[in-house]
Order: sequence, then C-alpha cells, then structure tokens
Amino acid sequence: MNDPSARLLTLLSLLQTPREWPGSELAERLGVSPRTVRRDVDRLRELGYPVEATMGAAGGYRLAAGTAMPPLLLDDEETVAIAVGLSTVAGNPVNGIEEASLRALAKLEQVLPSRLRHRVGAFRAAAVSMLTGNGPGADPSVLAVTAGAAAASERLRFAYRTRDGDETRRLVEPHRLVLAGRRWYLLAYDNERQDWRIFRVDRMTDVRPTGVRVPPREPPGGDAAAFVTGKMYSLAPTYEVLATVRLPAAQAAERLGAAPGEVQPIDEESCRLRGHADTLEWLASRLLLLGCEFQVHEPPELRAHLRMIAARALRATDAASERGGVVAAG
Repeated sequence: MNDPSARLLTLLSLLQTPREWPGSELAERLGVSPRTVRRDVDRLRELGYPVEATMGAAGGYRLAAGTAMPPLLLDDEETVAIAVGLSTVAGNPVNGIEEASLRALAKLEQVLPSRLRHRVGAFRAAAVSMLTGNGPGADPSVLAVTAGAAAASERLRFAYRTRDGDETRRLVEPHRLVLAGRRWYLLAYDNERQDWRIFRVDRMTDVRPTGVRVPPREPPGGDAAAFVTGKMYSLAPTYEVLATVRLPAAQAAERLGAAPGEVQPIDEESCRLRGHADTLEWLASRLLLLGCEFQVHEPPELRAHLRMIAARALRATDAASERGGVVAAG
C-alpha cells in the first residue's frame, strides 16, 4: 500500500478491533515492512491515538482501553454491517439491549450518507428473520467478555449450569459465538475434557478471562456454525414413524410434502407412511392435518402423544357443553 494516508487509515481501522496485532501481521496486511509499520504507529501517536506496544512472542500493538479517543473510523462495509446488526438485534435473545439498539440505530441513520442509507433500507426491507420460539436471553456482559476472549484467543473460566441443573466450573479456549434458534451458544475447546464442547450462553455466569493467550484451534470441519448445528441434531431424539393413511399415495404425498420413498401405495385408497422427525409434536400435527383416518404403528411415543391430544380435545368439548348447559338453565 503506497499511499501513506490510506495506509494510515487502514492501520487505524485494524487497531480499533479489540486485540493485539503482531507487527509482522500488520506488515503483511498493509503490504509494507515492519519498519514502516513502526513509523506509522509513531505517526498515529503524534495524532493523539494512544497506541500501546508490548514485547515478546505474544506481544504486538493495540489501542489503549479507557482512553479518550478521536472519532471511530468505519469504512462503508463496516457501517452497513453495524446498521443492519442494530436493526435486527431487537429481535435477538440479548437481555436489556433492545431499546438501546433502537436508539443507537436512530442516531446512526441520521449521519449515514444517502448511498449507505439506501443499502441499509433495502436490506431491512428484503430480509426476513428466521429466529423462532422464545428462548431465555443472554447477558450482554457475558456475550461481550466471551466475544473478547474469543477474538484474543484467550482462555476463559466460567460457572456453567448443565441441562440437569448441575453447577460446574469450566476452563475453555473460546472459538466462536453462534446464534441458533433464538439462543446464543459458545463453541469452545474444553481444556479439562480435552474435547470440543457447546455451551448455552444463558447458562454461563461468573465469566472471567484468564489472561493466558493460546494458539487458535479449529473445530472439526473448520465451520463453527455447521459444527454446532450438527451437534445439536445429533443430540436431539429422532423418531421413526410407520403409519397407515387412508388416502391415495399421491394425494398423501402432496399434503405431507413427503420426501421420495416416504409414501408407498397399499391400494387405491390407502398408503403406508415411513419417515422420521425429531419431535413428536411435529409428527402428530403432520398426521392430523391430513384430514383423514390413519393408524400409527410406530413409535409408541407418538401413539401416547396422540392419546394425550385426543383427551385434551375431549375435555375442551365437554367443558364447552357444560357452560352451554348452565346458560340454558339460567
């Protein structure tokens, strides 16, 4: 990067991320020598930016925390990313920041250039949130500390409440925060168990960085989101369903949206359904919405769930009849 002014702005943009940058890495990013990086850092200090330098193998450059700073430097892509993030965060499971996010978005949009305001507006008009359900929210301070430790490749200690309610202490190397199904998850390497683990952030408390930086690890497959999704599906129960449906096979397949091979004809008026799902509720609703007679052969858990639904529906109709009788008698 030959233009000194452009290089200085790029260097400042890099230093504004919450991590230390080795001089060699900055030199590679900027396409200059380490000596030029040192000169540019000195120039930033002259302009009032408090750039700190630490020595040693794990050392590097960083902006001092808690110091009065000149205005934040953002390029176009970073500005759009922040605006889009603020516009959607009100629907995300982070406790206590929805209103603050909307206030920050309003202030940001007042100073956006028209070209960027148009891009943000187009995205917000076209995007549809796929977050479903109501999950417990995560503590913003826990998210912030965890994200900072992951960015700095710093080991993290925290208290964790398991699904069974047991309280444990964990020492991990945080890799990524993943948002799935209105819950935040931390993918991390568990040092004591010597394996990759997924932690629900809303169950994490007393989160403390250790100050120990380690070389970054990559999860199996290298994709954090795919790893978390695959792990969650592998832990979820899977039910195999076998049922006789009193509909022609083609009609049943159309109503079910069944995959090829899931529906096989028995005769002209009935067919056999064979498939699988991870929730009994979805299986039951899938069959009930067919609007025809059917018989469940497997699994027994689905038969029990349908009996429960039938009893609930019967109680509802009985209660309605009783109320009607009282009114008529009055």
